[in-house]
Amino acid sequence: MAGGLVALLDDVAALARLAAASIDDVGAATGKATAKAAGVVIDDTAVTPQYVRGLAAERELPIVRRIAIGSLRNKLIIILPIALLLSQFLPWLLTPILMVGGAYLSYEAVHKIWGAVSGHGAHDHDEDGPRDEDTVVAGAVRTDLILSAEIMVIALDTIAAEGFWSRLIILAVVAVVITVLVYGVVGLIVKMDDIGLRLADTSSGVAQTIGRGLVKGMPKVMSVLSVVGTAAMLWVGGHILLNGIDELGFHPIYEFVHHMEDAVHDVAGIGGVLAWIVNTLASAVIGFVVGSIVVAVMTGVSKVLASRRGKAVAQDH
Repeated sequence: MAGGLVALLDDVAALARLAAASIDDVGAATGKATAKAAGVVIDDTAVTPQYVRGLAAERELPIVRRIAIGSLRNKLIIILPIALLLSQFLPWLLTPILMVGGAYLSYEAVHKIWGAVSGHGAHDHDEDGPRDEDTVVAGAVRTDLILSAEIMVIALDTIAAEGFWSRLIILAVVAVVITVLVYGVVGLIVKMDDIGLRLADTSSGVAQTIGRGLVKGMPKVMSVLSVVGTAAMLWVGGHILLNGIDELGFHPIYEFVHHMEDAVHDVAGIGGVLAWIVNTLASAVIGFVVGSIVVAVMTGVSKVLASRRGKAVAQDH
């Protein structure tokens, strides 16, 4: 009897050690997957604050919260099950789907650039009055869907060797951690001017100086983030396309960029940074070219449809 109890306790201890090891493995894999997606996380953080520019201060955090909930929904309800099922049964479809998302991001970025250059930006609402919050949130969540898909697929690629249930748990944890990280930082950014105002009004000395600096500086920071966000969409969209065309079997462009990276990688002290810059610039150029083509096609289609509608109206009258 005592021997049986000892054996049972040994089995329980072995199971406990196995469970602890599994938790450690999941934690390590989660950290690795999150770190691998860090570049896109930074892009997501830079893109989002532009959506709350010009809105009433008291509505900024509620809108960020709505976007965060939409982002988590994107990751857990849409992307996670689709990514897992595709990786399990149709892994070859992941790359084309991501490339469609990359083309969309590139289109969005070029559309913003064209709007800024022409003075008729799609998001310039100074003359149109206040923006509808539902429209703002929908646009932000739609863009987040592409960025979140890239984050989740990068994470999935990092843990491809794990079992199905381990992948499920790790990706769910990555989704929650990254969403909290990104939108926590976004919330802090959009409220930084209010924090500065509070410091300027209620503090003295150094704190008051810092507060005044925040109040004066945050509008410029938000403007810079808007530019960074647009550039990030070009970079991420182009990077998705660069990797995608290589994975689909067309290698010359990727090999050329890789060769350029190798050419600067051995520069003492800054080789890694230069290689990253080369890849980033090449991705942005690809994003700009593809985005420009999509904008031209969409503009042409819009003109044709408008012309047909005009002719139909003329015939009715």
